[in-house]
Amino acid sequence: MTHVLAGLLALAASAGPAAAVPARDAYVLLSGLDTIAVERFTSTPERLEGELLLRGAGLRVGYAVEYAADGLPARVRTAMSRTAGPAGAVLQSAVLEFLGDSVVATVTPGAVQGFPARRGAQPYLNPSMAMLARAVTRSLAARGDAAAVDFFALAGGSSLSATLARVGPDSVSVRLAGVEMRFALGPAGDLRGGRIPAQGITVVRGDGATPGAFSPPDYSAPAGAPYTAEEVRVPCPGGYSLAGTLTRPKGTAGAVPCVVTLTGSGLQERDEAIPVVHGYRPFRQIADALARAGVATLRLDDRGFGASGGDGARATSADFAGDAKVALAWLRGRSDVDGARLVLLGHSEGALVAPMVAADDSRLRGIVLLAGPAWTGRRVIEFQNRLAIGREAGQSVGRRDSLVRVAMAQVDSLAGGSPWLRFFLDYDPLPVARRVRCPVLVMQGQTDHQVDPAQAPQLAEAIRGGGNRDVTLKQFADTDHLFLADANGDPSAYAALTETEIRPAVLAAIVDWLRARLR
Repeated sequence: MTHVLAGLLALAASAGPAAAVPARDAYVLLSGLDTIAVERFTSTPERLEGELLLRGAGLRVGYAVEYAADGLPARVRTAMSRTAGPAGAVLQSAVLEFLGDSVVATVTPGAVQGFPARRGAQPYLNPSMAMLARAVTRSLAARGDAAAVDFFALAGGSSLSATLARVGPDSVSVRLAGVEMRFALGPAGDLRGGRIPAQGITVVRGDGATPGAFSPPDYSAPAGAPYTAEEVRVPCPGGYSLAGTLTRPKGTAGAVPCVVTLTGSGLQERDEAIPVVHGYRPFRQIADALARAGVATLRLDDRGFGASGGDGARATSADFAGDAKVALAWLRGRSDVDGARLVLLGHSEGALVAPMVAADDSRLRGIVLLAGPAWTGRRVIEFQNRLAIGREAGQSVGRRDSLVRVAMAQVDSLAGGSPWLRFFLDYDPLPVARRVRCPVLVMQGQTDHQVDPAQAPQLAEAIRGGGNRDVTLKQFADTDHLFLADANGDPSAYAALTETEIRPAVLAAIVDWLRARLR
């Protein structure tokens, strides 16, 4: 339900006497002196292959684009893995077939979705400069000094339009998703480097770029913070352990209350960072706010992700609920944490998992549900498909219904090999929600395109229907699935958002609600 970034399994390009000599190069994206991403790529007329190293998220995203004889994309394969993980351990892979006016994406583990696409649209995986450069160079060569280019966003599944204009003989201005980029042009019209002024990003091209510039994410407390940040490991019955950070307010005597955070769908690290939204680390932001209010927070890398062990690729939501129960038991064994004042805070799938735990744990002091679903996974996926398909103008009702039927049939097919998807499709959150007896805070952004905002009152009503009288519903206008200020909410436009910290009103609601229940 959260934003999915897919990457590609690298495949060897065909070789032989007639094969074109591949061009090998790299791009580096810098914010000041901080390296955001490094991209290495190899290009021939028939194929663009490369990998992105995303520093903030600790992810490696590989891709390969296969082109037809006319230069249009035919197929894109992607695979995502950890930069610090074992070689070959793919967290998520995808195959996208470009079929004229539509694209069918098969994501493993996950779902199959069908999307409308503009004919001739070029694939784009943010922040791939190699994909962008190939499309820009091709369009300028074919159409002269000014052109429009259609893109298909691999993350989000929507169509984007870019406008290109030469600025003098050796530079070009590119405006994509409302963001202007300026690049220097080489003799062959290729992009040599440039700037993204609105985001303060510099793009440098050079084949000396290496992944050595990457370092592990920093989970330490900021300088002068009124709390400590302890690196911890939570042992699990399956023989693995979960890595995490326990923030604890300074100057407190005795045991303090604690919140455990639960991430959304797709394996994620403890801060729930999303590579396409630079600076978005919601759980770090929440932990900071709670520590300043006297509340500790335990945030964990998902099973099989980041520094955590275990097999996350085959885990279901119920398995993640088991990990949450282990984390609660571990906290109750610490003398500096009050085991009678523990709360779960889940976002998206995490808000599906939290009630599973709370229904069986009478000692929990409360749960906070951010963008939690009230529908079965099948209905959620169909909603997302219909919304994505509906973004494209000019589609008839019959055409849209046909694309949805094709996508849902492929979802059912994919579920046979994905334990997570098989569980998610049929799981109904409401019977479990009716069994939750602890206080509940339900929070929802009104421009959410991933969990229909109509689900929030339905979820709150189900919890009340079970006899729970302490249920609070908070809804936020112009707020998306990430709880960012966003009047549109379209996931394909997340990269263009200028505000990348969760809204102050959302933070204040969480802190105030917890203060009242953790006294």
